[in-house]
Amino acid sequence: MKKLLISILPLVVMLAFTGCSESSSADSSKNKEEKINLRFAWWGEQPRHDYTLKVIKLFEEKNPDIHIEFEFSNWDDYWKRLAPMAAANQLPDIMQMDLLYLKAYSANNLLEDLTPYIENKTINTKYIDEKILLGGKVKDQLYGFPLGLNAPAVIMDPNLVAAATNQVPKHNWTWEDFEKIAMEVHKQKNIYGTNGMKPPEVFFPYYLRTNGKNLYNPEGTSLGYEDDQLFVDYFDRQLRLLDEGAFPRVDVTEQIKGIEDELLVRQQAPMTWAYSNQYYSFSKESGRSLEIFAPPGPNQQASLSVRASMLFSITKSSKHKEAAARFINFFVNDIEANKLIKGERGVPVSSKVAETVKKGLSTEQKEAFDYVFNVENINSNVEIADPLGGIEVVHLLQDISEQILFKKITPRQGAQKFRKEANEILKKNK
Repeated sequence: MKKLLISILPLVVMLAFTGCSESSSADSSKNKEEKINLRFAWWGEQPRHDYTLKVIKLFEEKNPDIHIEFEFSNWDDYWKRLAPMAAANQLPDIMQMDLLYLKAYSANNLLEDLTPYIENKTINTKYIDEKILLGGKVKDQLYGFPLGLNAPAVIMDPNLVAAATNQVPKHNWTWEDFEKIAMEVHKQKNIYGTNGMKPPEVFFPYYLRTNGKNLYNPEGTSLGYEDDQLFVDYFDRQLRLLDEGAFPRVDVTEQIKGIEDELLVRQQAPMTWAYSNQYYSFSKESGRSLEIFAPPGPNQQASLSVRASMLFSITKSSKHKEAAARFINFFVNDIEANKLIKGERGVPVSSKVAETVKKGLSTEQKEAFDYVFNVENINSNVEIADPLGGIEVVHLLQDISEQILFKKITPRQGAQKFRKEANEILKKNK
């Protein structure tokens, strides 16, 4: 195994998922031997697990020659547990994939190119825009099949904002508007004006795009912006809000373990920075009227783009790649299955499926779909896989962000540290 895998993927002693792995049916040993057995792994919280098991059952009913064994865990444990499986060449047949990890796994020859399964019609892409598939490509090879689309968003309680500021919030707001609203809500209601704007690897790159820059250069060999004042300004705003009590301390946000603990849900903040597919969960959990906003501008239309919320990959070690491709096709194209999924993994990539499923959704779920449709219509860009070294850069940004908010270093020191260390990581791609 290449050194890259060892350096990027944390090694742990487990060689398989434990505690979350079980069979999805009670077939006899004889029946199991007659079937193709596929291992399928994903990350997520309990609602995702619950409906995914229903989708698996539905697939098995429609494909009686295939039996699926499933493995799931939360985000952090998922990647830790996959690392030793990769080292031992024991990865699941189908694994849920993220853009952050796509190049790292494909560079180590761990993933199968899915293009042949599209060409032979095992995976039907008739109703899927070619640009959406770009999100799962590395060079010309499709290593991850996008499952759904989402986009960065701010989920807001507009009634709370209006009560505190005497103004109805505008969708074409600016970064200055955001800061003013957060300050005024805190002043009038004695609550936070926003959540912690996490994760920084989502919203700092968005902030850069509102200033016409990107986090990485096109080649992925260095940072894509040269003026560190952009980094300084981004975190200076957070510190101003923090000093006034309008921004939660890091130790406060660290106590948030689930959506029920979120500041917006508990009415301890009027807005939360999130992804569009989280809008329904926040609305349902809070039990009150919320709206979905594009993050602040300027240049919102040019700065927003859709991204694959997650992908499915077939591993190179799988002995049943054709059967695995059949499952991916079912997951993205079967109407009945997607009525169970309800866009929880993002707006379905198939336009036919998305339009059909949307009709049966709640008002809040439809609004999340419309938000993504609108972003997709105004900006043709689709986010692509992070460069090699992106995992380390993200961890670096997270660490520096916390150091700044704990006031261990200044934004200026953070900007310099981030530039130096991120470029050292990325220059290995040259």
